[in-house]
Amino acid sequence: MAPRLQLEKAAWRWAETVRPEEVSQEHIETAYRIWLEPCIRGVCRRNCKGNPNCLVGIGEHIWLGEIDENSFHNIDDPNCERRKKNSFVGLTNLGATCYVNTFLQVWFLNLELRQALYLCPSTCSDYMMGDGIQEEKDYEPQTICEHLQYLFALLQNSNRRYIDPSGFVKALGLDTGQQQDAQEFSKLFMSLLEDTLSKQKNPDVRNIVQQQFCGEYAYVTVCNQCGRESKLLSKFYELELNIQGHKQLTDCISEFLKEEKLEGDNRYFCENCQSKQNATRKIRLLSLPCTLNLQLMRFVFDRQTGHKKKLNTYIGFSEILDMEPYVEHKGGGYVYELSAVLIHRGVSAYSGHYIAHVKDPQSGEWYKFNDEDIEKMEGKKLQLGIEEDLEPSKSQTRKPKCGKGTHCSRNAYMLVYRLQTQEKPSTTVQVPAFLQELVDRDNSKFEEWCIEMAEMRKQSVDKGKAKHEEVKELYQRLPAGAVKALCKECVVERCRVLRLKNQLNEDYKTVNNLLKATVKGNDGFWVGKSSLRSWRQLALEQLDEQDGDADQSNGKMNGNTLNKDESKEERKEEEEELNFNEDILCPHGELCISENERRLVSKEAWSKLQQYFPRAPEFPSYKECCSQCKILEREGEENEALHKMIANEQKTSLPNLFQDKNRPCLSNWPEDTDVLYIVSQFFVEEWRKFVRKPTRCSPVSSVGNSALLCPHGGLMFTFASMTKEDSKLIALIWPSEWQTIQKLFVVDHVIKITRSEVGDVNPSETQYTSEPKLCPECREGLLCQQQRDLREYTQATIYVHKVVDNKKVMKDSAPELNVSSSETEEDKEEAKPDGEKDPDFNQSNGGTKRQKISHQNYIAYQKQVIRRSMRHRKVRGEKALLVSANQTLKELKIQIMHAFSVAPFDQNLSIDGKILSDDCATLGTLGVIPESVILLKADEPIADYAAMDDVMQVCMPEEGFKGTGLLGH
Repeated sequence: MAPRLQLEKAAWRWAETVRPEEVSQEHIETAYRIWLEPCIRGVCRRNCKGNPNCLVGIGEHIWLGEIDENSFHNIDDPNCERRKKNSFVGLTNLGATCYVNTFLQVWFLNLELRQALYLCPSTCSDYMMGDGIQEEKDYEPQTICEHLQYLFALLQNSNRRYIDPSGFVKALGLDTGQQQDAQEFSKLFMSLLEDTLSKQKNPDVRNIVQQQFCGEYAYVTVCNQCGRESKLLSKFYELELNIQGHKQLTDCISEFLKEEKLEGDNRYFCENCQSKQNATRKIRLLSLPCTLNLQLMRFVFDRQTGHKKKLNTYIGFSEILDMEPYVEHKGGGYVYELSAVLIHRGVSAYSGHYIAHVKDPQSGEWYKFNDEDIEKMEGKKLQLGIEEDLEPSKSQTRKPKCGKGTHCSRNAYMLVYRLQTQEKPSTTVQVPAFLQELVDRDNSKFEEWCIEMAEMRKQSVDKGKAKHEEVKELYQRLPAGAVKALCKECVVERCRVLRLKNQLNEDYKTVNNLLKATVKGNDGFWVGKSSLRSWRQLALEQLDEQDGDADQSNGKMNGNTLNKDESKEERKEEEEELNFNEDILCPHGELCISENERRLVSKEAWSKLQQYFPRAPEFPSYKECCSQCKILEREGEENEALHKMIANEQKTSLPNLFQDKNRPCLSNWPEDTDVLYIVSQFFVEEWRKFVRKPTRCSPVSSVGNSALLCPHGGLMFTFASMTKEDSKLIALIWPSEWQTIQKLFVVDHVIKITRSEVGDVNPSETQYTSEPKLCPECREGLLCQQQRDLREYTQATIYVHKVVDNKKVMKDSAPELNVSSSETEEDKEEAKPDGEKDPDFNQSNGGTKRQKISHQNYIAYQKQVIRRSMRHRKVRGEKALLVSANQTLKELKIQIMHAFSVAPFDQNLSIDGKILSDDCATLGTLGVIPESVILLKADEPIADYAAMDDVMQVCMPEEGFKGTGLLGH
């Protein structure tokens, strides 16, 4: 047996045999020989830091030999962070932002886009001084264009191997820890950039997005009966191609443009024939952009799992793409060459990694952009083989053979083609002077950092070499004499802990046997059931901690002495974490009153447990429960019983008010009475809430009719409004019920409606009067306030219904917007945590008294009641959106695109038969008020895409880009 194992076994046997109270000086010297002499011989178990006799602690086998100077520091060579010659600059991945980095590199290598962005005016003039940049002030871009300008300038002329895009990502409000849909990011950002540049005066800047990426096609429907052709023009910034069931890119394009037959229930209403007729529908490409983005729809919705999945099928595509056969007007020169391939590595739609293969437009060489790492492809050729082999497909589909000039990929999700021209690419785009000055300043900081890192490396090496020589000299003079004494307190504690550890398993069996016996008399002790279930694990953890404390607190063994006060404080905190037998402590520190949570154990069992938990709360069997808890329990039971009794009496006294049966109605006044009384619906709901759950709610003591009156004491409703829009704000009461209500509740104001006949001889008209009477001024003020609220609302809910052939699509709405219909309105409200605000209405405190109510408070109450009572009931197929009155229609279309996967230019919106077409108009001016229902008709001519859109109606349980700058918030 190895000497080290022999010593360890000897130490354990010695510690287990010696009782703590029997430790003598002889035992201490024995402990020294067992615990410290191995350190002298270099065979100790752990490094005894601070012990000069421990050869392992100083690492003599390391320090006495030759040492590589790189081991004296952990600083990498700063030149590794320097940009290589004739290479591009990478982008830091901030966590899960690889999808952003791929598009930034693609857009950067679009020279026309880069040049246009450099021409944008900048607010950098505020940052510049007479002769240059303010040295003490860091440059902070203010707009998206400025962020892109600065980012592109750094990508072009930085000396760094990679740069940090955190400013750009932060400006967009993106979550760096959440990977998003790259295709959706591309759409939203292009829309945001186009909107931002549209305000520029320079046409080369203002129209750059349209010039580079925008094409046009038409949805054409032809009636088979009369031959009438209906054409709807639409712009596009990318073509979304279905790849399922296809092997070649050209097949995907042909399917996108294929003719669709409209027959049967799907027939087309021909305005010329004035009837539904069989027809054909297809897309015609009218014009194509300079940069043609082809989105390969790899991420589709799986009906079986209810989540998105990735299609890992191979798609073949060529380096040269002739689009002339697909456009309507021939002879326009529509030959494109491949310029970028965006790759998603991974088999899942919710994970993986994004990289980009992009062609340098000037040299014609291909580069792979993988965040910080940039790799140049050999021979000016696109090479995807490595990317395809890293993530094997589950289907194990064999890769098809590709001819010269063609490629195939199962990970490509976007192909970028550039229009082929005879002209050679222009020279390098020049960085504007103010941006170059910023780049030069950043390069200077980088060079200073390199010099600083190199100096730190040198200093660390010099210190390491000096220490090396010092240790070698010290080793030669190191005495190995024995230490004659140890801390007796530590040795005693160590012996105690080791003995208890060795005894634990045996005591566990003993305690289990003792627990089987019945405790007689008053000799038992109360122990928490939870503590009994886990006492062995708690004891073991406690002993491990105590053993570690003993090692650390012995200054003569390891050289790390601890302050006694600090040691006691730490030990106290650790003991509090154990909580043995504290599960039967009441809040007042006494024995809890619940007998179900505790168990009576014998005196012998408690004695065993106390050895491991000497500070545990002790409760003999004769110990009385907490008197305060008994009083509180008795009061609680009395209150619950009282509440149940009150609720039962009130429910019996007012059965119609509780069930809404046989309720009177103003629009159909009952014949057997000429007087009806009024209470607020809010009072009725609060009372019903208490009657249903009397143990969870407080009794309702007052009616609170002042909420229905103005500050002058006048009624705020007309008879006509109480029969229509205000009918849900009030509850009508029979005279007999009103007498009961006056007995059960405190009534602050009596409100009643009286019916009378007008006419002397032959009454011909019925007149209705109220007490108190209507206050015209306050009524008019309330109506004005309501109209103002409809025009100036913020964060209100509207609903969007998608319509196909004038039929509403019945699909599940977003899970996060759905509430189970089985829940009562009260349950939904009670489930809300305190302080959480419903965006649809603000609920006031129902328990506050309303005897004194100001006009402003009344208006707020009315807003709360109106919004609550008139709330639209969302049905299947609708999606709720939060909007504001000052939001533009274009911003709403972007929200709808996120919810329904319909591009803004494909959306036809209407409300109450009125078409919404002005993208610059605000929702308030368009008449979109809270709880409005907007109908969405999407331009979707192809049957497969219509089916795909139906699938996308089931909203995924993900936030996407909600709340980011990409959606205009």
